[in-house]
Amino acid sequence: MDYSINLATAADSWKVVKRAEELGFTRAWFYDTQLLNAEIFVAMGAAAVKTSRIRLGTGVLIPSNRIAPVAASALMSLNALAPGRIDFGISTGFTARRTMGVGPVRLADMRRYIDQVQRLIAGETVEWELEGARRKMRFLSPDTGVVNNRDPIPLHISALGPRTRALTAELGAHWINAVGPIDAAKAASAAMQAAWRSAGIDPATRIVTAFCGGCVLAEGEPFDSPRARAQAGPHATVALHNLVEAEQFGNFGRSVPPALSPLVDQYRKIYERYEPADARYLENHRGHLMFLRPEEHQVCTAELIRAVTITGTRSALRERLRELQGAGYTDFSIHIRHGHPAMLEEWAEVIAGV
Repeated sequence: MDYSINLATAADSWKVVKRAEELGFTRAWFYDTQLLNAEIFVAMGAAAVKTSRIRLGTGVLIPSNRIAPVAASALMSLNALAPGRIDFGISTGFTARRTMGVGPVRLADMRRYIDQVQRLIAGETVEWELEGARRKMRFLSPDTGVVNNRDPIPLHISALGPRTRALTAELGAHWINAVGPIDAAKAASAAMQAAWRSAGIDPATRIVTAFCGGCVLAEGEPFDSPRARAQAGPHATVALHNLVEAEQFGNFGRSVPPALSPLVDQYRKIYERYEPADARYLENHRGHLMFLRPEEHQVCTAELIRAVTITGTRSALRERLRELQGAGYTDFSIHIRHGHPAMLEEWAEVIAGV
């Protein structure tokens, strides 16, 4: 299994990525969440020139955030700075979309977007709709060396449901899965492998990435210690952020065990006090995957952190990693919180013992 990191993008994320490279991590994935984080391609560009081996991926790019020719140009520009080290990760969108008050991009639109981006990178002429008419476009000067479309840029799709997994298989893409409860992670991996096989693809030829959040606990440290809440809490509460808005925006797929459903009810009461009433999503996603808001501490319990994050002692985490590897995951990606560089060192020590 390879080991990577995923980041709520900061302009200076290159500092964390550079240290991750030194520690032997294989990839760094950057969030494309424009109203919470720094611009993804700015941060990736800085990381590209500050590193030499680690792969850099959009983790994940959201189609509605930029038009296809802009995305293709950005990916090829990164590929010129870090030849052969760029990964094109994409999804229909969760936080980046909900912070603007909308649900995910339609699957058909994402498929069309992927096709346009990949064909533009390949130097082809494509048709797209602009201002009410279909128009032809292509990259006009790849031979000048300002970008790199020669080294491959692999496609990774974040697919949490059966239709998106089917598209992942159809396109022959690699797969990213947001992992929480281990049984759900195993079932999703088995479903993705079955989809690849149905498409005539050997799953062993594809990268299976588990996006995780969590905390390395000291022996005897409780799951709701201040440190555990700071590191794993923002990841744990994502499920609550999702569920209270599922009726409005659709269910992203992050959930909680039935025994913890009272936490959802409790958080819903908090959510219903947010203002403005017609845009409660603004407060709901403030700090999402970055920090806990004061009112979230009451619902970020030890049981929630234990159930939906990868948190435990070093020995327990090593066993969890072996379980994920046995379930077919080939890349374990841990969320490293901005301002918590010690997390890298702690996880590197866990990984060294697997």
